[in-house]
Amino acid sequence: MDSNKDEAERCIKIALNAIGNNQLNKARKFLEKAQRLFPTDKAKNLLESLAQNGKPPDENGSAVNGGGPGLRHRGERDGANASQGPTESDKSYTAEQLEAVRKIKSCKDYYQILGVEKSASEEDLKKAYRKLALKFHPDKNHAPGATEAFKAIGNAYAVLSNAEKRRQYDQYGEERTQPSRHRHHHDFEADISPEDLFNMFFGGGFPTSNVHVYRNGRMHFAHQNRQERREQQRDGGFALLVQLMPILILIVVSALSQLMVTQPPYSLSYRPSAGHIHKRHTSHLKVPFYVGDRFNEEFTGNNLKTVERSVEEDYISNLRNNCWKEKQQKEGLLYRARYFGDSELYQRAQRMGTPSCSRLSEIQVILDG
Repeated sequence: MDSNKDEAERCIKIALNAIGNNQLNKARKFLEKAQRLFPTDKAKNLLESLAQNGKPPDENGSAVNGGGPGLRHRGERDGANASQGPTESDKSYTAEQLEAVRKIKSCKDYYQILGVEKSASEEDLKKAYRKLALKFHPDKNHAPGATEAFKAIGNAYAVLSNAEKRRQYDQYGEERTQPSRHRHHHDFEADISPEDLFNMFFGGGFPTSNVHVYRNGRMHFAHQNRQERREQQRDGGFALLVQLMPILILIVVSALSQLMVTQPPYSLSYRPSAGHIHKRHTSHLKVPFYVGDRFNEEFTGNNLKTVERSVEEDYISNLRNNCWKEKQQKEGLLYRARYFGDSELYQRAQRMGTPSCSRLSEIQVILDG
């Protein structure tokens, strides 16, 4: 019920913001949703005022009339400019959103960004990320710096949700942040962009009417910041790269030599370029894999068993990764459906299959049998 109460309060805030922008239909929609989630007198009174007068009474002197310090509204534009549509400066935001962005940007480490303890479980991290990602997504939070805060949240979750990256961060993160409290954001970059991570969690684009126009402008800005940062890092590290070049060359040559020697004699997919064109199945789990022309001559007896065991381990590892992605996408869609009260989306999420998870369960039965 607490989560419903929080969502209901959020809906009321969105409705008040919509009223300030004279978007009465939108306001009515979110107030009705708030009542469904967690009925309150506040939402009830606002709905009744909308029904009777077309506009609710002035609340706190600013939220409805739009004149207080807590809300920035669209500026007056003449007829010539009105047809150009909303610009970045037209976006409104509350003082609460601005303060929330400031807090995120002042955080000293990833745990503080997500608002969790260092002992937080994987589920704790997921819950924290879901809540913050929706709150700070640039299509919903128009306060200055919201994009940077959204990126910081995504990067924090991507690092801490990866067991190896989290271990490294716990071991070295604090030491690396000594010269500058934000330096760890550069030392521990995520392998996935904040937008891709958001889409994986919530099953696609953010459901707003102006998502395409606004995202293009905002995310282009974020891309420019990323480009500038990378250029600065490249210039600063050029001298060090020159000094390390001989060592790097030796490492690369050694790695390539090792790779050529230990190249797997099989592939889980059809790969003519590597010569893996003949399909086989493992004797235990019947996992399909592809081999070269001389495989039957080179691998027999115990050697063949070793290869098939390696094939099955790789196959199971891929299934686990795909299963995790399928669950994340399904959970994300369900969360979005509940959050926005979208019954059609909820039904679609319920019908979404997780084939990798099903196959993994089948294999587990065989292994346990």
